Order: sequence, then C-alpha cells, then structure tokens
Amino acid sequence: MCPGCREPPALTLAAGSPSTLSERAQGLALALGFDLAGVARAEPNPETRYLREWLASGYAGEMGYLERRVEERVDPRRVLADARSILAVGLVYDPGARAEPGVGTGDVARYAGGSDYHDVMLEPLRALESGLAALAGRPISTRGYVDTGPVQERVFAAYAGLGWIGKNTCLIHPRLGSYLFLGVILTDLELEPGERELDHCGTCTACLDACPTGALLAPYVLDATRCISYSTIEARGPIEETLRSAHRDWLFGCDICQEVCPWNERERRQIPPDLGGLRSQIAPRAEWVRPSLEWVLDLSEDGWRAATRGTALRRTRYRGLLRNALVAAGNTGDPALRPLLERHAKGEDPMLAEHAAWALRQL
Repeated sequence: MCPGCREPPALTLAAGSPSTLSERAQGLALALGFDLAGVARAEPNPETRYLREWLASGYAGEMGYLERRVEERVDPRRVLADARSILAVGLVYDPGARAEPGVGTGDVARYAGGSDYHDVMLEPLRALESGLAALAGRPISTRGYVDTGPVQERVFAAYAGLGWIGKNTCLIHPRLGSYLFLGVILTDLELEPGERELDHCGTCTACLDACPTGALLAPYVLDATRCISYSTIEARGPIEETLRSAHRDWLFGCDICQEVCPWNERERRQIPPDLGGLRSQIAPRAEWVRPSLEWVLDLSEDGWRAATRGTALRRTRYRGLLRNALVAAGNTGDPALRPLLERHAKGEDPMLAEHAAWALRQL
C-alpha cells in the first residue's frame, strides 16, 4: 500500500439485477468477454474540455489528429448527434511478470507484442452494438470505437465508474489496476449512468518520481513530447538527444509509470477468468518478449513486416523501430552490437545514421 492511498470499498464487476436496460447492456458486455462495463452520459465535462488547454500548451507534439477533431473529442454529440449515453468497456491485458532484462535485449510495452488489441476488441464491440438494439427492441443509433475515434475513452470510462484517472493519467481500477484496453459505444439509448470511483492515488507520487524523462510535469499533467511512448511510437523524426539516455532499452512504448504503481502489484490484483478468450489473443508472442537487439537491428523491411504482422508494433513503422533499437543499443553498452551499429552509421538513411553514430559514442 502506498503512503496516502485509501483502500476502496469492495466492488462487483458485474451488474447486480438485470432489471434495467443499463444493467442488461453491461451484463451483455461482460458475457462477450470484457472485464468491465459501465455507462456515462454522452455530454462534455471538465475533463474533456481540458483537452483544449492541453493542446494549447503544446503537449501533443506531432499528434495533429487530436487538434483536427478537438471539438468532437470535447463533445461526443458532435460525433453522434443524438447520442445520450456512452457504454464503456474495459479488457485487462496481463502477460504475467515482466521478463528480466538481458544483455543486448530491448523492452516492449506489455500491450504490444501480441495480436493488435484494436482488432481483437472490435468484433465483440460490434456484437455488443447489435445486442444493444436487441435489448432495446428497436433500431438504435450507435458509434463504436477502440482507441481509433474522436472520443476520450479514458474520461468517459472514469465517468462510467470503471476507475479513476491517476496521477500518471492512466485509468486505474481498484482491483484490476491500469493495464486496461478501453472501448466505447455511443448510443441514442437513455441508459442509467454509473457512479464515479473516488481518486485513490492519495499522496503517492511513485509514477512522477519514476518517469526517467520527466514527462509527468505534475500530478495528472503529461507532456507527451517527453514521454517515451510518444517518442518511440508517435514521433517520426529523430529522438531528442537529451532524452535518449533516459529511453533506456525501450523499443516500443513504455510501462514505467504503471510498473511502479501500487495498484498494479500482482498480489493485490484480482484478474477475472478469460471467459471470452480475448486475453489469450493479446498475449505477447515469444519473439517480442525481451527481443534481441541484434535481431531487430538486422531485420530487413520484409522481415519487419513478417515479425510485426497483426500487432500494434506496426504503428512505429520499420524506420521508427530501427531508430528506437539504435538508441536502446547505445544505452545497453553491449560491444557485440558494434558491427551492426557501424553498418547503420554508414547507411543511406541520415536519421538512422545519426542515431547509430550516437550509439557508437555511448559504447
């Protein structure tokens, strides 16, 4: 238990009585394999409006898509004009204890090494949309998204009672922790909203203290341009040199602020059975559990396509993954990687050549 954290009251994951449409909708979501379900009102709130201020501060970096549809992200009724409710769902991703670091290996965020969660969650979410119409007994309007639409899933999941937004800006459930995929369905159905979970972060600052790049400027305030996940996935150009050493051995994404969170301690988490088989699909493939940097740096583009097929790792693209591997190689200090670094330093891609030269200087 972290200093200042408050132990929350016991929660039930499933709805109690199926007597209302809202309860039946949440029960159907759980039956389809999701671990959490709740309802929020489809309306703007202080947290969605904060996006405007966050963007104005420049914290989004190259993520221009957030700016392009900002008003839809603030007000879900701009996405679905007759939206009245948002059904939020959560799915735990839990690949087990983290693999121990090894010489010449890199690290990959827990969620990324298996089948792409966007694809895995979309089918049951579509089934849930169809089920809502059957429960309502009439045609309904819906829009469903798994981290791909102009909707702030994390905010509405919090309003639906699926957890609270922690100081690391992740949604945290008191029994499942923060390793959660989220999906939402906007609908014109009038569903009974859930009750918000209290913030149980207390005086704990473990995530802020552990962030190696200082991306968490203050509790609940993330400067994405300093975040390792942003640098290794969203950014297309060079990684800022002042941040490279702090990147350590991360090849794709970063879990540091979640790894240190007391709510993610395995002995306190109560992971429900994988009834829908969804969790088994997103389990990381063996080759992406502490992958060899030598293997990654030697991948051809065709080899990269084969190795990342069907995974979220595709998002960083081939060039981005090599860039990240070069930084990780410099930080590991493994002299066995020198030949590959020298090869990339003499290559035709100026960005990769510069990162390889930097890595050689670290060796």
